[in-house]
Amino acid sequence: MLEPTQKIAIYAEANMGLINAKMAEGIIRYGHNPVTCVIDSQAVGKSLQELCKIDRDIPIVATLDDAIGLGAEVLVLGTTPSGGRVPPEWMAMLEQAIGSGLSVVNGLHDRLNDVLGDKLNPGQWIWDIRTPTDAMPPIAMARAAKLSNIRALMVGTDMAVGKKTSGLEIWSALCDAGHDAAFLATGQSGVAITGKGIPLDAFRVDHAAGAVERMVLENAEHDVLIIEGQGSLLHPGSTATLPLMRGSCANALILCHRAGMDVLDTAGDAVPVPPLKDVIALNEMVARAGGALTPARVVGIALNTRDLDETAARDAIDRTARETGLPVTDPVRFGAAPLADAVLSVKG
Repeated sequence: MLEPTQKIAIYAEANMGLINAKMAEGIIRYGHNPVTCVIDSQAVGKSLQELCKIDRDIPIVATLDDAIGLGAEVLVLGTTPSGGRVPPEWMAMLEQAIGSGLSVVNGLHDRLNDVLGDKLNPGQWIWDIRTPTDAMPPIAMARAAKLSNIRALMVGTDMAVGKKTSGLEIWSALCDAGHDAAFLATGQSGVAITGKGIPLDAFRVDHAAGAVERMVLENAEHDVLIIEGQGSLLHPGSTATLPLMRGSCANALILCHRAGMDVLDTAGDAVPVPPLKDVIALNEMVARAGGALTPARVVGIALNTRDLDETAARDAIDRTARETGLPVTDPVRFGAAPLADAVLSVKG
């Protein structure tokens, strides 16, 4: 639906550089479309490098009119408000976008086609990413455990710690080295970037693992699958990691963590982060639960060091490696080769 030549504007009002703008950052880093601008009236005059350590010369503008003036053809909703719903105050802007001839990429739970679809002109579209093409796939039955490939699942200590980003970096490193690898997207950002995948949190809980399993089986011809992670086993409000483990029958795990985070950023400081060796043991134990799943082990750690200077970042990586005895790197900052090699050390 989104053609790679179409010029996009990314709506990130009041959020660019913050956790809620991870879709905006992901598309800027890894998307294929030319980005005309980011819309964030509170960040006008600042650079992406200053806000989120992305070295791209993309202007930040105040209004949709500014984006249209720069030639935008598609508006991408690049932030995720609490609860994943479209805020009512966005509707006037969205109606203006449709009325001005723009198409819309919507990664939120509300179906914009239901409220704005009748206003579309020929050639216009709304892509509601979180609408599954098949909402009730078969129940998972550990079918992926019979595959002979490597199935590496990104897991995390919290939401928004870099699971998608680290997975894309590892996948890219594997492909650059000539390996037959595929990245399987499971969230709105990954689907928007790759153009395929599943919106995991849009499936009913009974069918979520089945959706993952079907996606993995459909990509069974690849030697290595890098499966985008969601949520965290530590987060009291997250249910996403378990169906990913069940459906993928992962035989490798990459743990993603933000350096220096001792309480969950997305849980109101109410949940402490246990020692990483305990988090590793927890994820391995759950991934092996039930006896039917292929035993999985954490083979490396992707450490998000974006808030540290280079010296502090390298110190944090070295300290984490000593603590866990595993390969550790910040794949965005220092390259993903150590984690790609760790994934390849697993036999399918």
